[in-house]
Amino acid sequence: MNGITDEAFPITEFDYDGAVAPCHSVGLQTFISNVLPAFYSLVFIFGLVGNVLVVLDLIKYKKIKSMTDIYLLNLAISDLLFIFSLPFRIYYSIDDWIFGDTICKIYAGIFFLRFYSGSFFIVLLTIDRYLDIVYSASALKSQTICYGIITSIHTWGLAILVSSPGLVFFRLQVENYKKSCTSNFPHESHFAWNNFFILKMFFIGLIFPMMIVAFCYARILSTLLKSRNVKNKTAWLIFIIMVTYFLFWTPNNIVFVLQLFHTSFFADNCDNLKRMNIALQLTETLAVAHCCINPLIYAFASEKIKKYVISFFQP
Repeated sequence: MNGITDEAFPITEFDYDGAVAPCHSVGLQTFISNVLPAFYSLVFIFGLVGNVLVVLDLIKYKKIKSMTDIYLLNLAISDLLFIFSLPFRIYYSIDDWIFGDTICKIYAGIFFLRFYSGSFFIVLLTIDRYLDIVYSASALKSQTICYGIITSIHTWGLAILVSSPGLVFFRLQVENYKKSCTSNFPHESHFAWNNFFILKMFFIGLIFPMMIVAFCYARILSTLLKSRNVKNKTAWLIFIIMVTYFLFWTPNNIVFVLQLFHTSFFADNCDNLKRMNIALQLTETLAVAHCCINPLIYAFASEKIKKYVISFFQP
C-alpha cells in the first residue's frame, strides 16, 4: 500500500496490484516543489494580514454588537489558526517532514479543524440570518451576545471532536529514508477507518451543512422578495461567504470520494491514479487558498477594512 501523495493529506491509499513502484508524476512533483512554496507564501501573507484586519475591525470598531459579528470573528480565528500552520506546509512541499510526530498530529488536526469549524460557523451564520429575517420579532430574544458566545464554544467543541481522528491517526512515518506526515490507520481495519474518515468529511463537513444552508437561504430569499427588502446587506454578505466557502472546499471533498470508489468509476491503472493525484493536489491547493477569500469579501462590506488595505499598500 502506498499513499498517492506525500505533500498533501493522503487519506486514501491504493493497492497497486503488485506494481513494482507507485505511480509518480514528474510534472506534479515539479509543481509541488517549485510552485506551491511560492503560492502558499502569498496565501500566508495575504491571509494573515487580511484576517488580522477583520479581527481588528470586529473587535475594535464594531465592538461585537451581534451574533453575526461573533460568528464572523470565529471564522476569522479559524482561518488564522490554519494560516499559522502554513509555514510547515511550505517547508513540507519542498522537503521531507522534519518536525516530528507531535507537530505532525497538530498540523493534521488544524487542517481538519479549519474545515469543520468553517462549515459549522457558516451554518450558524445562516441560521442567525434565517431567524432574524424569517422570524424577526420572535427570534430577537434568543439572538444575544451571550447566546452567540455559548453556541460558539459548543461549535468549537464539536469541530474539535470530529477533527480528533486527525490527531490520533496522523503521524510521522519513515519509508525508504523519506519522512512523511501521513495517516496510519490500524492494519487490520485500515480500509474501514479510511472509508469512515473520508465519508465523515463528505457528509458531516459538506453535505449536511449544505442542506441546512440551502433550506435556510431558500426561506430567506423568499421572505426578502415578499417584503421587497432584497437589499439586506448582511444576508447577502453571509450568502457570498457561504457560496465561496463551498466553491473552494467542495472539489477537494469530491475528489476524496472519487478516490474512495475509484474502481467503480475508472479503470484501476497507473494513468488514472496519476490523474487522481493531480486532481487531489490542485483541489487541495484551492481549498488552502480559501483562507484569503473572506477578508476580500469583508473589504467590500467594511469601509474600515477598505481604508486599512489601501493604506497598507501605499508607500
